[in-house]
Amino acid sequence: MPDLKQPIPLPAQSLAQSAPLWRLLQATASAVQAVRQGQSLTAQLDQVKPDLRPGVQALSFQVLRQLGRAMALREQLASKAPPPAADALLCSALALCWREVDAPYPVHTLVNQAVEAARQQRQTQAQSGFINACLRRFMRERDHLVALTDADVQARWNHPPWWVERLQADHPEHWQSLLAMAQQPAPMTLRVNRRHHEVHAYQTLLSEAGMTASPVGQDGLQLRHALPVHQLPGFAQGHVSVQDAAAQLAAPLLLHGMETQKPWLILDACAAPGGKTGHLLELCPHAEVLALDVDAQRCQRIHQNLQRLGLVAEVKAADAAKPESWWDGRPFDAILLDAPCTASGIVRRHPDVRWLRRPTDSAQLSKVQAQLLKTLWPLLRQGGHLLYCTCSVFKAEGDETVQAFLQRNTDAVLHPSPGHLIPGRLPKGRPVEDNRLGDHDGFYYALLEKRQS
Repeated sequence: MPDLKQPIPLPAQSLAQSAPLWRLLQATASAVQAVRQGQSLTAQLDQVKPDLRPGVQALSFQVLRQLGRAMALREQLASKAPPPAADALLCSALALCWREVDAPYPVHTLVNQAVEAARQQRQTQAQSGFINACLRRFMRERDHLVALTDADVQARWNHPPWWVERLQADHPEHWQSLLAMAQQPAPMTLRVNRRHHEVHAYQTLLSEAGMTASPVGQDGLQLRHALPVHQLPGFAQGHVSVQDAAAQLAAPLLLHGMETQKPWLILDACAAPGGKTGHLLELCPHAEVLALDVDAQRCQRIHQNLQRLGLVAEVKAADAAKPESWWDGRPFDAILLDAPCTASGIVRRHPDVRWLRRPTDSAQLSKVQAQLLKTLWPLLRQGGHLLYCTCSVFKAEGDETVQAFLQRNTDAVLHPSPGHLIPGRLPKGRPVEDNRLGDHDGFYYALLEKRQS
């Protein structure tokens, strides 16, 4: 899985009181322009000044969740797009104010400040009058213009048409709920480190600190309101980690039926940023875990997360698809393959993903996933477990990949597994103690065992 951070969904208005709104809009438009040019929003936010970053992140998320509608409205206002910087600013303003009930600021304030942002920036000064005229017309003709865009699939669902069509084909009963879920901010879910606390005990600590949380899964607590991690009791001491409820299934699924006090040899094949690595060691403290990631910088994040939790694993910057460069020849008892994917299941946490992906990405990534399965399977001992997972809801990166693998490998047995985890729907397989996952991301899980000869 790609190294995607877990942003804290805090409202823009509460974060940005110290900065003029026009500055926030400039930085937001710059980030949106970069995404439209194929760059990651995470990388763009890292470049924003720290005092502006929280507000810009909140505004950028809202813009990207409404970008399909905004682009359709801009085409109604001006069939020919202005230069990219001006277009990004105009579309950002339209995304923020097209539906007044969701606007983070009064609409007239957003319009005035968007025009000011254009005037204050060299790349957009020449188009400030054009932006002003478009936005004023939009305010006058809002209902008519919105109605003209209602039939546009991209405007209606704020996803590329190919994405909508794929969900319709893959999940005919759930495609609308998946698209609607992608428009909502994700909750903040914690994984309690059971080496430090039982879940109910940490829930009591939160309650004493004025924080309300509900149990989810085996080790999770879902907060009613998101907050910065430094406010969590004992976060720096490793009492909890931030991890979605669906992602928390990985470690208990892989270890299902295994005696957790034994010194198993476990491979976490695509480990960054290390959340699942940490969970494996929390549940199986005597395990010898090898955590791989192809990116050395992302390996540092694994080290940092493990250090905070007080856990130790061998971390290597290496390509899981090339075991000759890292494997010592000892068969693994268990392998976690959190494979590279489109991240279509976590688009609500990363709303840029829908605009970055292309229709051919799933097919290309499914080949990578199949190759990783083929490469890692011989490294597993007979009777060992391999858990294949992706943070995707596209079947090409889940059921189809696993079924093709099973046809080619007669020594592989598929255990009862959740399969495609769809938000709002219980998993079809129930191999874990508690499947009450609350509000969770979209994932795919398949637990494979290598048959004894």
